[in-house]
Amino acid sequence: MQTLDGPGRHVLFLNWRDTRNPEGGGSEVYVERIAEELIAHGHRATLLCASHPGAPGEETTESGLRILRRGGRHTVYLRAALVYLAGLVGFGPLRTRSLGRPDLIVDVCNGLPFLSPLYARCAVIILVHHVHREQWSVVLGAWGARIGWWIESSFATRVYRRCRYVTVSAATRGELALLGVDPGRVTVVYNGTPELTPETAPRTPHPSLLVLCRLVPHKRVEIALEAVARLAPEFPGLRLVVAGQGWWETRLRDVADELGIGDRVHFAGFVSEPDKHELLCSTWVALTPSLKEGWGLTIVEAGAVGTPTVAFHDAGGVTEAIVAGETGLLARDTADFVAQVRSLLADDVFRHEMGKAAQSHAARFTWSASGDRFADLVRTVTDGRPRPAAERYLTP
Repeated sequence: MQTLDGPGRHVLFLNWRDTRNPEGGGSEVYVERIAEELIAHGHRATLLCASHPGAPGEETTESGLRILRRGGRHTVYLRAALVYLAGLVGFGPLRTRSLGRPDLIVDVCNGLPFLSPLYARCAVIILVHHVHREQWSVVLGAWGARIGWWIESSFATRVYRRCRYVTVSAATRGELALLGVDPGRVTVVYNGTPELTPETAPRTPHPSLLVLCRLVPHKRVEIALEAVARLAPEFPGLRLVVAGQGWWETRLRDVADELGIGDRVHFAGFVSEPDKHELLCSTWVALTPSLKEGWGLTIVEAGAVGTPTVAFHDAGGVTEAIVAGETGLLARDTADFVAQVRSLLADDVFRHEMGKAAQSHAARFTWSASGDRFADLVRTVTDGRPRPAAERYLTP
């Protein structure tokens, strides 16, 4: 780890969720791991996110990350602005004890940004995992999709036009360029992976598949279910584990029953880190049928224990998480996805060699290296003297 040049900074992360949120995913893991790395560099980090049942309004993790939970799924954006402004003036019931004045805001855009440059009196970095062009119509109706896409593609790019961007893959940097964001303003900081540990569980004796994700429509778990239905006649012992939770689970269970594979699919729900590690070790092939991923954290986590993944070549950052044909396979469409899964299940040598290559590839990505790169950016951005927010962002 690099040493810190100069005094530590207070970095405020604005993200809609945290890792304890039932709907949390790879984006939340990234934010919290990067925050922990910045703390290791001598900075102070605070995460402001939405509240959710069972989680305290405030807590500090063992690593020193302070988490503030305010508002709900839709109101967290407004609450973030109010808490920040109240902290500046030390006013009223919205004041957050010891929030202080952050030196830098990392504004995490998961489709909808926090628009912090409109009120922030400090430097702002916007963190974009991927562009949501294809996902808006899946999550919202036609009019909602148009509004969401306009905010993300047009309004937000104007609001953040003087900010540095961070993203997790070169693919997303390319997508941002199509929206008019100068690639020179975009820094790629890849996800890390857990330290490589010995396989804690043997491979299952029967052919096995694993999907590990939030259960929402754009993750397209239905494609994994269809693959099981098509391949079951060739692999009688085939089983699929779907690990994760989300509001789309009921529909997925119905699809499994409609396909006649209900007895072959296990919905594991939320899994702990040890259980996730065991699943990744024991499964033959991991599946990522998602419509779009900024990176594909679970792909590299699977690779870290020698498990290859099948995904789609047009799904964004997965083309960097997977070295196509070496550490995993990328499909063109659903039929090709099924064919790629078949090829791995049918050839033990092919699967084993690809798993070994995936393990070597995963070893290249560490949270320590990602933290060093992010800390460099923090130092670069906060060393400047930004003009007041109104002057910087509300003038032509």
